[in-house]
Amino acid sequence: MDRRTFMAGAGALAVAPFTLASGAFAANYEAAARYSAERRGVSLIVVRRGAAVFEDYPNGGGAERGWNLASGTKSFTGIMAAAGVKDGLLTLDERASRTLSEWQGDERREITIRHLLSLTSGLQPGAIGRPPTYAEAVATPLAWAPGSRFSYGPTSFQAFGELMRRKLGGDPLEWLQRRVLDSINVRFESWRRGSDGNPLMPQGCVMRARQWAEFGQFVLAEARQGARGLLDRDALRECFRASEANPGYGLSWWLLRPGLIPPAGGMRVEIDGAAIARLGDVRMAAGAGDQRLYLMPERELVVARQAHLLGMRFGPRWSDAEFLRLLLG
Repeated sequence: MDRRTFMAGAGALAVAPFTLASGAFAANYEAAARYSAERRGVSLIVVRRGAAVFEDYPNGGGAERGWNLASGTKSFTGIMAAAGVKDGLLTLDERASRTLSEWQGDERREITIRHLLSLTSGLQPGAIGRPPTYAEAVATPLAWAPGSRFSYGPTSFQAFGELMRRKLGGDPLEWLQRRVLDSINVRFESWRRGSDGNPLMPQGCVMRARQWAEFGQFVLAEARQGARGLLDRDALRECFRASEANPGYGLSWWLLRPGLIPPAGGMRVEIDGAAIARLGDVRMAAGAGDQRLYLMPERELVVARQAHLLGMRFGPRWSDAEFLRLLLG
């Protein structure tokens, strides 16, 4: 168990002088930690009201080790969009074809940025875990009318990456780091790029649990900042408003609600509708191997959980509802 003090710089999470929680919540956090460790978990950090109150690093994990967020990476794109709205670079409901001119001559001209980030663009979604290049994503044909259905896959996020690259006239990842992450003292360990040299928007970020939790705390607090914040507050709130096509998905963030349509393959989201309904407002970044970042605004909680990707098809299955039931008591 790692007992080092967590101090990430000015504006960072407040830090309790312990690793194990004490008081009324201690047994809950320890039960959730055991559940996570039994399912390949390598890190678990609980942030309550801005303070890190519990940390656990079993199975070879460590506070200073970065882990692959897999599809947990996708949720950075919603934050990029909210920053872009704040800067006047885009609106969520503008047609992507204003920037992706290749789409102006066919039915793809109706695709909006909101469609891309809610996975309702209608583009052929692509194979999970195998993102196309930006050029290949832009060349992808429609499979369904924009807005008509939810379809999980990497293509829409790669198309969003190309849209941002053109709007910015440069690398969207470098802009994200400079525009948002530097301001909150958050850095990733690495971020995979495709064969075209562009950052993968749907996957590939490697980050320490504490930094991921710091990012989650920023997102949780930012919706309350108004005009003073780094992001457009209304655009950020749209990240957590479900599309008509999927009651459990906003703009690049999962929403743990009854009726959630999970991914068709690859990453697993285990849903028990009745149990989830009792949890209240839970927002989630999620990746293969059961990587999880939970935001619970009603409870002022942020929880980051990471796990080994190897062996994820064996052993006890992960359930979001069961983990949160243990955590929250």
